[in-house]
Order: sequence, then structure tokens, then C-alpha cells
Amino acid sequence: MGATFINGTRIAEDLKAEVALEVKNLNAQGIQPGLAVVLVGDDAASSAYVDMKARTCEKLGITSRKIVLPGSSTTEDLLSHITRLNEDDSIDGILVQLPLPAQVSKHKVLEHVDPRKDVDGFHTSNVGSLLLGHETLVACTPSGVMELLKRSGVNLQGANAVVLGRSDDVGKPQAVLLMHAMQR
Repeated sequence: MGATFINGTRIAEDLKAEVALEVKNLNAQGIQPGLAVVLVGDDAASSAYVDMKARTCEKLGITSRKIVLPGSSTTEDLLSHITRLNEDDSIDGILVQLPLPAQVSKHKVLEHVDPRKDVDGFHTSNVGSLLLGHETLVACTPSGVMELLKRSGVNLQGANAVVLGRSDDVGKPQAVLLMHAMQR
């Protein structure tokens, strides 16, 4: 089997056009999708990544809110902000930008995000649903890889795949998604 070129740039542009149309249809029904991104500290790379998300949301017609907390914030500070976002009907999705400072409990914070608004798919309810093969919110990078494979016509049924790394946010969910796709 030879190598296949996957044109991620073209696929990303197609997806953005589809999402923009879906947002426009939601707007016509009086629905305005909203995303909140929580950033703790002043890490330049994280800040640039969050700003890129906000620009993409703006282009697609999605309202975005960036909440920046000082690097000295505590777990309780973050939980308080997340509680407000969970209760805010104008916010449909919440992203907590990782990594968090050492004094903040990543587990407590990610578990506090309402699973229905957990667009990163990190809440244990979403991870459990993923493992069981139920439709759920899934970590962005593995979900994106699966979309690239699907839109490129790659047949995974009966295939073999190798996932390098076993991180909770990429490696493990990627392995599960591939296992499910190979069994269909």
C-alpha cells in the first residue's frame, strides 16, 4: 500500500464553510452559538492559541468569550468561573486551556465543566461514553484526525493502526476512536 496525501487545509476550509452555514441556519432560528475559553496565566503560546480560536469563531459567526485569570488563581477561583459559565445560557461550549498552573487541580476543574458544554470531551462522562462507543463530545485533535481520514476516503475497517503516545487528551481517545472505526 502506497502513501496517500491528505489535504488537511482543504478539508479544514470545507469544514469551516459547513459550520458557518450551520451557524447561519441556527441564527435564522434565533439561536446564537457561544464558546467560552478560560485561560489561566500569561503563557504566550496558550494565549496565541486562544486568540486563534476566537478569530475562527468570529469568522464562523460563533460568539466567543475569553476569560483570562491570573497565574496565581486557585482551583476554587477557576471552579467559580466555570460554575457561572455552566449556568450561562448564552454559552454552549466551554474550553479550559491547558496546561493549568501547578497549584490548580486539573482533574477538579475538568470535572466541573458541564459534560454537555465540555467541547474538549475531557469530562469523565464524555470519556466513558467514548469508550462505550456512544455519541459524545470528543477531544478535538483525535476527532479531527478521524474527520481527516473519513473525508479522505480512508477505509479503516479491519485495518491496523499505531498510536504513538498515551496522553489523556490525544493518544487514548485516538486509540479508542480507531478501535471503534476498525470494528464497523
